[in-house]
Amino acid sequence: MPFSSLGLSEPLLRAVADKDYETPTPIQLQAIPAVLRGGDVWASAETGSGKTAAFVLPILQRLSAGPRVAPRPVRALILVPTRELAAQIGESIRGYGHRLPVQLKTQIVFGGVSINPQMMALRGGADIVVATPGRLLDLIDHNALRLSAVETLVLDEADRLFNLGFADELARILALLPARRQNLLFSATFPPAVFALANALLREPVRIEVAPTLPPAGKAAILQRAIEVDKPRRTQLLRHLIEENKWSQMLVFVATKYHTSHVAEKLRKAGIRAESFHGELSQGARTANLAAFKDGRIQVLVATDVASRGIDIAQLPVVVNYDLPRSATDYTHRIGRTGRAGETGTAISFISADTDAHFRLIEKRHGLHLDREQIVGFEPEELPLPPPADPTGGLKGKRPNKKDKLRALAAVARQTATRL
Repeated sequence: MPFSSLGLSEPLLRAVADKDYETPTPIQLQAIPAVLRGGDVWASAETGSGKTAAFVLPILQRLSAGPRVAPRPVRALILVPTRELAAQIGESIRGYGHRLPVQLKTQIVFGGVSINPQMMALRGGADIVVATPGRLLDLIDHNALRLSAVETLVLDEADRLFNLGFADELARILALLPARRQNLLFSATFPPAVFALANALLREPVRIEVAPTLPPAGKAAILQRAIEVDKPRRTQLLRHLIEENKWSQMLVFVATKYHTSHVAEKLRKAGIRAESFHGELSQGARTANLAAFKDGRIQVLVATDVASRGIDIAQLPVVVNYDLPRSATDYTHRIGRTGRAGETGTAISFISADTDAHFRLIEKRHGLHLDREQIVGFEPEELPLPPPADPTGGLKGKRPNKKDKLRALAAVARQTATRL
């Protein structure tokens, strides 16, 4: 089914054609008509499924048909968990909207940079604001914008918004919005807090579920490998694999910001162009490192999970789980950075004695069974730990304190509902 069948205007269809998009993805096919009709939408879709266009295109169409007033009131608010995702959505809005006869003003706001330029840019208002919650509230406190005219609210990657601790900020923002508005909620997973928020926020929503596209091992555009190695020798093995396979670029996921700097420094000492990427870098450093990686000036980007969603790197050949992800869902998001847009890719997970059981649970969640590999010269000496008595095992994210936190977040969502 072509884009022309979805009800989009001619300028937007030309913008889609400019990007060489031929047919809509499943999420676009279902969401675009639903958003155009003006109702609430509750969509489950993973990163890389085309969901940004699924809400940006119909929002642009609806706003471009509305009246023009000065100063411009904020008519569409898009809340996201990370700066990188905010910037990426902003680029998409500019790309899809450049052929509209009347240009809409879009402002991207996030923390980690000075607030003053963002306040200046909001003089005269904005039609669309893409924001991280904390900086949005800072701007509201500075009287730089108001939310009383918002017609459409988008919560993109809602699960990450909760996981990153934005529950209180979301409650404050929701209380400032008009009661009558369109709500669009997109989330890859629906933990209890997100489920409670959706039930409280959405009015008779159109439910859209696009199943994750991670195929079985060996049958996908992504070749998945599991390599056994003792934990102290992972960096040496990483160097060996880079040199042996002559990979042009690689995204390496680690657990902490300390590991990003430590591993990147070890690689640089070996003559490999590597930099770190994590949430506590300055915005300037994050932007510079990501741009250098996309341009090919950095060979290896060592990152925390801040890079697992909302970052689209074309033709990335390899992703490495130096440290295993905290959850099975994060495994999908991480390896989904490669094998995109019809390209092939390789995803490698390092398996140590103390992480073997955790990886088996990740495999079970995805219906996978990867043959364990050993690289000559790096054969592990440590034996895997015995399986835990708890059948949920060591799968991080399923510990009682995590559940308690999710219950608390759900309570915040329910309290918000009583105020709407």
